[in-house]
Amino acid sequence: MSLTIKDIAKMAGVSPATVSKTINNYHGISESTKKKITDIINETGYQPNFSAKSLATKKSNLIGLIYAGKINVEFTHPFFVEVVTAFKKNMGLLGYDILMFSNENLSQDNGSYLARCKHFHVDGCVIITGEEIEDSIYDLVNSEIPCMGIDLVLDGPHSSYVMTDNIALSGKVIQHLYLNSMRSIGFIGGQQDSEVTKLRERGYLQAMNQFGLEVREEWVKYGDYYEDSGYAAMKEILEAPMRPEAIFAASDMMAFGALRAIKEAGLNVPEDIRLVGCDDIDACRYSSPMLSTVKQDKERLGKMAAYMLNDLINGKSELKPVFIDSELIVRES
Repeated sequence: MSLTIKDIAKMAGVSPATVSKTINNYHGISESTKKKITDIINETGYQPNFSAKSLATKKSNLIGLIYAGKINVEFTHPFFVEVVTAFKKNMGLLGYDILMFSNENLSQDNGSYLARCKHFHVDGCVIITGEEIEDSIYDLVNSEIPCMGIDLVLDGPHSSYVMTDNIALSGKVIQHLYLNSMRSIGFIGGQQDSEVTKLRERGYLQAMNQFGLEVREEWVKYGDYYEDSGYAAMKEILEAPMRPEAIFAASDMMAFGALRAIKEAGLNVPEDIRLVGCDDIDACRYSSPMLSTVKQDKERLGKMAAYMLNDLINGKSELKPVFIDSELIVRES
C-alpha cells in the first residue's frame, strides 16, 4: 500500500500539516524539521498526492493549450509544430504540464473553453491563431484566467501576446527584391481575414509604396497557408495579362504550391519568376530550387510565450505584446 502524508508525519513525529508545509515550501518550519521530513520522503520514495498539493498551493501546474478557430492548424503545419514544441519544453522547465483542449464539443453544455479551464483548474492558457475564432475564446480571454496568444492579438485583463513583426518581415522581402532589380512583385497571403495575413499584406503594400512600385490587383491573391492554395493562387496570377517578375508567398507551404504551378506553366524559378516564402521550414533546403524565405524565430516565439505566461500567472497583470524580428534567408529561388 502506498504511503500517505499521515504516514510520513508519524515517522517524523510531526503533524500532517507540518509535512504539507514542508512539501510546499512554506516558511516557519525549522531547518532541522525540514531536513528530517525531507530525508524520510527521500528514503521512502513518497510521492505527494497531486490533488492535495494542488489544493495546498492553489496551483494545478497545468497549462491549457488551445488552437483557436473553427479552422486551425493543430499539428499539420510545420511552423506551429516547432513553436509549440519550444513552448512545451520551456513550460516544462518552469514546472508545468500541458493539457490540450479540443474545439469539437463547444456546442455541448458546459463545453466552453472557460468552463473546461475552470473544471481542470488550469493556471493559464496559450491560444494559437486560427480562423473564424469562436466566441468562447473571447469569454476565456476576458476572464480572470491568464492567457497568452501566439500570432493572435489578445487584449483581455490578464492576457498578452507574442508574434513576429510581420510588417517588417514583408518589408525585408520587398526591399531585397527591389535591390535585385525586381519592379513587379505579387503577393500570396493566407486567409484574408487573418490577423497575420493583414499585417504581412500591410507590410507588402507599405514597401511597394515606399519604392514607388505598382500594386496590381490581379497579382494579389489569398490562400490558407497550405500548398494547394498556393498552387491555385499562382495559377490565377499566371492567367493575368502580364505576369510579375517576383512573388512573395506568406508561407513556405504556399510557396511550394506556387512553385509547382510555375513549373507546370513551363516557366522556371528564378529565371522567369523569383519566389520567396516565409517560415523557413526544413523542406526549404531540399526543394529544387532551394527556396529563399524569411526565417521566423520559432524557438524564441515559443520560449517567450512560456515565460510571459508564467509571469502573468504569477501576478504581472500588465505585459506589453512582444514583436520578434525575422531574418531573410537567400537561397536559389
